[in-house]
Amino acid sequence: MAVILSEEQLMLRESAQTFLADQSPVTRMRELRDAFDEKGYTPEIWRQMADLGWLGILLDEDHGGSGMGVADLGVVLWECGRVLAPEPLLSTLLLGANAVRLSGNEPLQKDVLPAVAEGDRIVAFALEETGRFDPYGVATKVEGGAISGTKLHVLDAHVADQIVVVARTAGAVGDRDGLALYLVDASASGVTITRNNRVDGRNVAQVEFDGVEVGADRLLGNADLLDRVIDQATVGLAAEMLGTAEEAFERTLQYLKDREQFGEKIGTFQALRHRAAEMFSELEFARSIVRDALSAVDEGREDAAQCVSAAKAQASKAGRLIGAEAIQMHGGIGMTDEEEIGLFFKRLKAAELSLGDETYHQRRFATLQGY
Repeated sequence: MAVILSEEQLMLRESAQTFLADQSPVTRMRELRDAFDEKGYTPEIWRQMADLGWLGILLDEDHGGSGMGVADLGVVLWECGRVLAPEPLLSTLLLGANAVRLSGNEPLQKDVLPAVAEGDRIVAFALEETGRFDPYGVATKVEGGAISGTKLHVLDAHVADQIVVVARTAGAVGDRDGLALYLVDASASGVTITRNNRVDGRNVAQVEFDGVEVGADRLLGNADLLDRVIDQATVGLAAEMLGTAEEAFERTLQYLKDREQFGEKIGTFQALRHRAAEMFSELEFARSIVRDALSAVDEGREDAAQCVSAAKAQASKAGRLIGAEAIQMHGGIGMTDEEEIGLFFKRLKAAELSLGDETYHQRRFATLQGY
């Protein structure tokens, strides 16, 4: 995504804004959360997203898609972040199905990808095994053609039809070598999925694999594929975070213009104006760096991995600042569940810790730069 959106991206953004304003206000996410909805998203809206072509943005025409890029999907995710849309876009389009798309396994691509584009299949991605993001910290093993291990924080696993599992065929925990990605059916014998509550209302689960049989025909790739999938998902998440941060900032700015104390609009107080200016500056910096990272991924630039880590680090920094300041500036009502600003703070905080926080990506950026 260049600094200036293309004509096609502007049309895509306008379409997304119109659709989401009509079909997906923030109240929908709250209602699903409060009801502990069985699915946690709205299947009818997922189907409409498929009709709009969103689910096939990354897929080529042979697989039912439009052959667009991560930057184009980033436009949609950006707008979804503004309304806290709960649909499994990140888990399916940039993690599970994207691993299939980027693999060289043509039979699985023909089976999975058209169904994803039609909205008929959800594919989760099972990677993490501890409370801290560590992509090579995998103990789950493949022995004798069977997978055994436990995965945590698996997005949308409770509604997934299939799951891409990162497992170890050789080496020790922490080694990059010896990792492999397999596609398994969520209903396969030996798979147990336990849904968890996450603070931001997003749907995650613990998934246990107990001797789940998997054939060589289900192999998608190795650690090289894992790195590509994580990078594309990370920059997509950063784009979504910017949408959430933008909405939180704009709501806070409006509150400063409306709220009065001591007979004055609180937005006229110098201390609050300085804090709002810092929020604006961090948001603008994040906007530029995330757009550059989206372009770097699509263009296959040599520095794409560095750009992704820089983007996630800055999106995390800006999101943490804006989320916290939004709560502070709203005063006491900002701490209540009835006030929507708290929902944005929770989404930003959870996203900050997903796929690597600011510190993780700063260290990765430094390592990739040779520091």
